[in-house]
Amino acid sequence: MNRAELADFLRRGRARLDPSDVGLTAGTRRRTPGLRREEVAALAGMSVDYYARLEQSRGPRPSRQMLTALARALRLADVESDHLFHLAGEEPPRRETASGHVRPGLLLILDRLHDTPAQVVTDCGEVLAQNAMARALVGDVMSRPPRERNLARLFFLDPDARGLFPEEDRAEHARGHVASLRAVAAARPDDPEPAALVAELRSSSEEFARLWDEHEVSQRNRATKRFLHPLVGLLELDCEVMLSHQHHHLLIVHTARPGTEAYERLQLLRVVGLQDMAPSRK
Repeated sequence: MNRAELADFLRRGRARLDPSDVGLTAGTRRRTPGLRREEVAALAGMSVDYYARLEQSRGPRPSRQMLTALARALRLADVESDHLFHLAGEEPPRRETASGHVRPGLLLILDRLHDTPAQVVTDCGEVLAQNAMARALVGDVMSRPPRERNLARLFFLDPDARGLFPEEDRAEHARGHVASLRAVAAARPDDPEPAALVAELRSSSEEFARLWDEHEVSQRNRATKRFLHPLVGLLELDCEVMLSHQHHHLLIVHTARPGTEAYERLQLLRVVGLQDMAPSRK
């Protein structure tokens, strides 16, 4: 691990980012360009002290999960992300699998969707990034431990996650999760991630095991979904899925048609949800 080079690379990466690049307001009291340390730490989901020590060449060796989070927070391109891993003495992630690195352009789109819930997930359902409206709608998934950020795992093993949807809709959601995961596992038989997730869910959930044996196959695509939110009530939203085939990533956006009750409730959610009043769910 090259601590000095790593520290310099992090400092320069932070300095070149404008707050608006990551969906933040610049404010009037900034004396130097770029993001503050606490802003990078928050975007990466780590403590300010931990990040500060990395920039001061005295931090511990970051884990691969931490490096992925830093690459995402600093909006690094693939070659820059690989360089970050090399400086920390780690091999970069394999590109043929579902990388945890989200392309800067995709993150820029996410940050610009100020009034629309949107999140980036892998084709296996791993949540990689959320905007503020997504956190208000389904909870801050990125604040959970890495193992608890998978949508299928949450749906089948976390009762609170299931409670996000009306009871009469849950069977359809269950089938969708299983059919999508089966398609991914078949498409990437040498990738250990989907195989491990399938094995875990088959042993932990009778419902998942039963649906898996039915051998349905599908992919995530546009649909209408209903959400039960504890503050604003039932929202019927159109779900659009945009694919990034190179990285096996999906940008999932939920919108409401203007003039509908769901549209008004989504606008209300923008007000109350962004005040950190929404509970952490899903």
